[in-house]
Formats: sequence, structure tokens, C-alpha cells
Amino acid sequence: MTALHTSNDKHTKISIIGMGKVGTAVGYLLKSAGYAVVAVAGRSDASIASGAKYSGGTPHANPAQAAAKASCIFITTTDDAIKPVCDTISMEGAVGPDKIVVHMSGAGGLDLLESARASGAFVASIHPIQTFATIDSAIDTIPGSSFGITAQEEIKAWCLQIVKDLGGIPFFITEEDKPLYHAAACIASNYLVTLINIVVEIYQSIGLSREESINAFWPLVMGTIKNIPLHGTIQALTGPIARGDVGTVQKHHEAFRNKLPHLLSFYQEMGLLAVDIALKKGTLSSDGAENIKQLLMGGMTNE
Repeated sequence: MTALHTSNDKHTKISIIGMGKVGTAVGYLLKSAGYAVVAVAGRSDASIASGAKYSGGTPHANPAQAAAKASCIFITTTDDAIKPVCDTISMEGAVGPDKIVVHMSGAGGLDLLESARASGAFVASIHPIQTFATIDSAIDTIPGSSFGITAQEEIKAWCLQIVKDLGGIPFFITEEDKPLYHAAACIASNYLVTLINIVVEIYQSIGLSREESINAFWPLVMGTIKNIPLHGTIQALTGPIARGDVGTVQKHHEAFRNKLPHLLSFYQEMGLLAVDIALKKGTLSSDGAENIKQLLMGGMTNE
């Protein structure tokens, strides 16, 4: 093991392959932290030029040429491209003993970098739990974000320091747990957007515009989001299920069945999950929970 893997020498030469939002932002942040970003490569002339501008790295159209100039190679392509890129730079001799190769996929394991490991390199995955709309927003939001790290033992300390130098909060995740780890992140971000879009659709069905819909419920969303870190997900649950208000839930159920039947199963499934949370909170009795579950599962009718 060389000093490279036990300390983070800011003179270590870094190349970044894949100059999308994440790769470009990481290049900028590493440069700002004092690292030497010596080369960048990407799929298009425009992305390469942008990446070079942000990171200071010399632009290359050939990923292997960029990788050959560095001791540490970040592959920040799309997930499907990580293995082919790694295989290519390894086959062309740009990866060798004591180099470090890192990808930033949330779901992908170290197997994507197997060709680099077979060439003698140390490999790792460093994934920021964050959503990135633009390069500049990525630069702003990566610091303060948590990072899931999966790495060979020899470079775990190095990975911890890289994440800290990016301004992130590191923790380790096993390779077998990466798919669930990433699925949870997708639910927190992508499914939240999907959930909000459903709310917009419901409000539009009663005559509000998309803009009016968002303006109407957004203070509620923000208030809920503020409550979660303050009180936790269980205590933050409010509403008719938390109160055991079967009558209100029944009105909801009938409204979906009559006007938005394609959303009824969504309301039922989410309601059943909310019942379990309400029981944990202690505001819903076991009898009330059973009544609401029967209603949501279609076993309760008007009398």
C-alpha cells in the first residue's frame, strides 16, 4: 500500500471521465479543495469544454488518454456506461497497480470496475445522496449531502477524506445493500415528485390550474417537511388516519372511486401504510386501525 491510499495528497493527479452535471460539479469542488484535476473526458465537445472550464482539467476526446494522465480516475458517466468505460481504459493500459478508480453510481457495485481491479487498481464507489438539476445547483448542494461509500479496505480512509473534502457526510454501505440503499434515495426524491404530481392532478380535477394547485398545497408540504427532522417520521404523521377518523377516510375512498378511480389503489396502499405509522404513534386504536384497514381493502360498505 502506498501513501496515496492512506492520505489524500492534494498533488494527486485526478482525471474525470463523464462531464455531466455530477462529474463537472465534482471536478469543480475537487479543484476548489486543492486537488489537481489534470484531465477530463466526455461524450460531446460541449460537455468536455464545460468540464474543463469548471475543473481546470485538460480536455480529451479519448477517455483512455485522460485516464492515463492521472493516479485517480473518477468515472462519472451514466450507470450503463461505467463498465464499458472502465473496460476500455483498462484494456488500453490507462489503469495499473496503485491507481484508484471510482464510480459514482448509487445502485452499481464494485463489479462494474472489475477490469480495473484486475489491472491492479484499487476501486470504490462514492455516491452523493442528492438530486441535481444543473451544474451550478450540484456545486451548491453536494456540500452538506450524505455520501454512501463502498470501497476496498485499502482505500476506505482515502474515500472518507475525499468525501469530506467535497463537503459531504460519509458513511459506508455494503455492496449487497447498494440496490436497496439507492431505491430508498429514489423513493425520497423521484417518488416524492411523483406524489406531488398526483396531488396536482387531484386539484386540477376540481378546477384549479397547475400553478394554483401548487400554490395551494405547497405551504402544507413545506410544513410537513420541516416537521420530519424536528419530530421524526412517526410523530410527524397527522390527518384523519392518525386521528382514527373513519368517516373522513370513507369519504375520500368514495370520492376516488367515483371521480378518480385510477388513483384509488394508490390511496388505499398509502393509507394502509399510514395506518401502521399511526399505530406506532399511539394516536390510533387497534379497533380504529382495523376499521380503516377494512375500508381501504374494500371490506366496509355504507349502511
